[in-house]
Amino acid sequence: MPPTMETRYVFDNHSEHAFDQHRFLARAYDPFTTARLAEAGAGPGWRCLEVGAGGGSVATWLARRVGPDGTVVATDIKPERIPDEPGLEIRRHDIVRDPLPEAEFDLVHARLVLLHLPERVAVLDRLVRALKPGGVLQLDEFDITYGPALLMPDPAARRLYETFLAAKIRLMTRAGADVAWGRNAPAAMRAAGLTGIDPRPRLDLWTADSPGVHLISHHTRHLRDRFVEEGMTDRQLADVRALLADPGFRATSCVMYSVQGRRPGAAG
Repeated sequence: MPPTMETRYVFDNHSEHAFDQHRFLARAYDPFTTARLAEAGAGPGWRCLEVGAGGGSVATWLARRVGPDGTVVATDIKPERIPDEPGLEIRRHDIVRDPLPEAEFDLVHARLVLLHLPERVAVLDRLVRALKPGGVLQLDEFDITYGPALLMPDPAARRLYETFLAAKIRLMTRAGADVAWGRNAPAAMRAAGLTGIDPRPRLDLWTADSPGVHLISHHTRHLRDRFVEEGMTDRQLADVRALLADPGFRATSCVMYSVQGRRPGAAG
């Protein structure tokens, strides 16, 4: 039997590191994600699907936004970290294998989910079918192929940072991810039949104080074994953490794309 999403996904929700993973992701990207969801019109009475809800921060925001007359279905293969919230239905669900209702949701949202799935195009088709006519799909996805170093303490530090980024690309690719999916998603969404495709890229200046830098520093621990498989040593990973904490560190973030599209047909 082919591996499931659970066996491939590099950021295990049952890992001791999962809480910090969700916390850093929320700090870095929830404002961008929720601003886009608000632009999509998410509001009272909407029925929403949050796929791969992780720590549940976006699902909780949506539940408060659409309540008390709306509902949010929050799914994950390991949903234990999603908090209870009025109007929030929590379901254990593998988006690759388990069925979804069709034409049920005003809004479907997934952040950093399809990126990891070799079956991403088939999953995208299922998400589109889950939308009501006129419903909105929002995918928030990285392109981690871009993110140059800007200022490093010395040439050796620049080489170390570039080694780290290259190793992360390799380990994610080996796990089945499309590391450039963020920039590929708009065309895929149009091919899946959505209209009004609206991609918005976000880039940040990363410093030692940036939530995104805290996230990638955390990855040196969360993904330690996978980095070692790609040839990095514990000494190098410790040096990466020290570099990311250096007050003089400056880099461009990877690109986060928030892409919206609408299923054809009248809303309602």
